[in-house]
Amino acid sequence: MPRFSQRSADRLATCDPRLELVFSEVVKHFDCSILEGHRSNERQAQMKAEGKSHLGPGESKHNHMPSLAVDVAPYPIDWNDRDRWMRFSGFVLGVARAHGIALRWGGDWDRDWDVADNRFNDWPHFEIVA
Repeated sequence: MPRFSQRSADRLATCDPRLELVFSEVVKHFDCSILEGHRSNERQAQMKAEGKSHLGPGESKHNHMPSLAVDVAPYPIDWNDRDRWMRFSGFVLGVARAHGIALRWGGDWDRDWDVADNRFNDWPHFEIVA
């Protein structure tokens, strides 16, 4: 059974308990790595400058403590395997829904199940819907 590395566990520990619950269940069935939980304002500025986020410091759900967003990738990571990202996101969203937790995925920002209308793909990103 897959489990998180210490680094992934430490990153997940910076997140809202609802995200911890979802991904603690996900990793039992789908090997994955936590890339980032809480993000400092300095890191957020860097992410925006690199074009990896459209949001500035203090605007991202990653900037909350605990973080209301987490970046997670199926392991081993293959950034070009779109189908795998789709399967992974569907599994994550299903686990969240089973626990009564509403999440938004960065591959479907408007949550309409149509990924073709997405203008900015952030496949590792999952966030709590308030």
